[in-house]
Amino acid sequence: MNIKKRFGKKVMLLRLKKGWSQERLALNANLDRTYIPGIEKGERNVSIIVIEKIAKALGIEPYELLIFEYDKAN
Repeated sequence: MNIKKRFGKKVMLLRLKKGWSQERLALNANLDRTYIPGIEKGERNVSIIVIEKIAKALGIEPYELLIFEYDKAN
């Protein structure tokens, strides 16, 4: 699994943990509502600014979005 997919999976897991829709995360992060699905699918190459916005919306530090559980099969 490439890093964009890993990042997207992490965003999705943290979003779901909060019980938020993609639209709510986008609103809280001040991003377009169509942007989050692309991130979660691993289709977007996000900037450090977007990483910071998502982290703030989720109430975490930006680096926490880059800590992945590595699966040896991927």
